[in-house]
Amino acid sequence: MKRQLTHDDIRAAVYGGAVLGGGGGGFVERGLRTAELALQVGTPELWSADEFAPEELTATVALVGAPAAPDPQVLPTHLLRALELLRRDLPRPLAALHTNENGAETTINGWFHSAMTGLPVIDLACNGRAHPSSQMGAMGLHARDGYRSYQGYAGGKPYAYVEGSVSGRLDATSNVVRRASVEAGGWVGAARNPVEVGYAVQHGAPGAISSAIELGRRFLADGPEGAAAHLGGELAVTGTVRSYRCEQREGLDIGVAVLDDAAGTTLHFVNEYMTLEVGGERKAAFPDLITTFDEAGMPLSSAHVAVGKQVSVLVAPAASLLLSPTMFAPELYAPLEELLGFPFAPAAKVLADA
Repeated sequence: MKRQLTHDDIRAAVYGGAVLGGGGGGFVERGLRTAELALQVGTPELWSADEFAPEELTATVALVGAPAAPDPQVLPTHLLRALELLRRDLPRPLAALHTNENGAETTINGWFHSAMTGLPVIDLACNGRAHPSSQMGAMGLHARDGYRSYQGYAGGKPYAYVEGSVSGRLDATSNVVRRASVEAGGWVGAARNPVEVGYAVQHGAPGAISSAIELGRRFLADGPEGAAAHLGGELAVTGTVRSYRCEQREGLDIGVAVLDDAAGTTLHFVNEYMTLEVGGERKAAFPDLITTFDEAGMPLSSAHVAVGKQVSVLVAPAASLLLSPTMFAPELYAPLEELLGFPFAPAAKVLADA
C-alpha cells in the first residue's frame, strides 16, 4: 500500500517511537519539529515493502551519536547532505529509504528526505525498537560475505561541522561515522548500507512504522498503562531516582540510574536501557524493551533522567517486538558488555542466509 503521511500521523509516530526508543532513539520535541517540517516542505510517502521489486535498492537513514552530548546539532540540511554524499558513491540508484529503528526522532527518519527528494519511505525499520550500535541496525550485513558498506554523514554546529563519505568493511565504516559524531559535538545524520528491498524484508522489521503509529495512538489515548498493555508488558516499578551517572564514551552514553524503592531498582544503559534489576535480580535485558516515563506519564530518555525525578518503568518482552535477527547475534553485544562491565547478551539465534 502507498499512502501520504499526514499531520495525524506525526504525534502518534513520534510518541510511539519514544516508547519503543527504550531510553534512546532521540527526543520528542525534535522529532515533532522535523516531522512537521517535512509536511511543510513536501509530501512524504510511506509505502509497504510489497510495492517494490525485491532487487530494488533501499538505504538506511539514521542519527548517530550520544543523546546526552553537550553540544550537538543535526539540521534537516545535514540529513539531506548525508544522503547526497551516499547517492554520489552508489553504483546504481536508490528506489527508497528506510529508518534504522523506532525512536522519538528515528521513527520519522526519512520523512524529510522523502518530502525533498520524492523517494518513498518503506514501512520498515532495521529494528522495530531503538538500539545503540550501527552494526545492530545493519540487518546482518556484518555476516554477509563480501558486503561493502557505503556511508554518508553530516552534522555539527558551524564551528564543529563535519561531513564525509566512506566505504569499506561494515565495522570499519561504522567506526568512522561514530567517531565523526564525536568530532561534530555529539551527533551526525547518516545515510548508509544500501541493500536490496528483498534482503531488508528478510533481515529487518517490515511494518515497523505503522506499528509505531498504532502504539503511539494507544499511548496518547491511554498513557503508559495503555502502551504497556498494547505491548504485552507491564509497568514494573515506580520510584524516585536516588543516583544517576552518565558519561560519553566512544560516541555513546554509558550510565546507570538507581531508584529509591525498597528493591533498589537499577537500570544500566548504553543510550538505550540494557538491563533492569529489581531486588538484585535481573528482571529484563536488551532486546527486551525497558522504557522510563516521567511523573506526568511522558516517555523519558535515559539522557534526561536526573536525581530526584520520579520515574515509572515499562518492561515488554522481546517476543512482543518487531526485531531483526541481529538482536540475537551475541557477537554484536560484546562491545556493549565491555562498556558496562558485565554480560547480558541473549541466547544466539542463527541468522538466515543472505
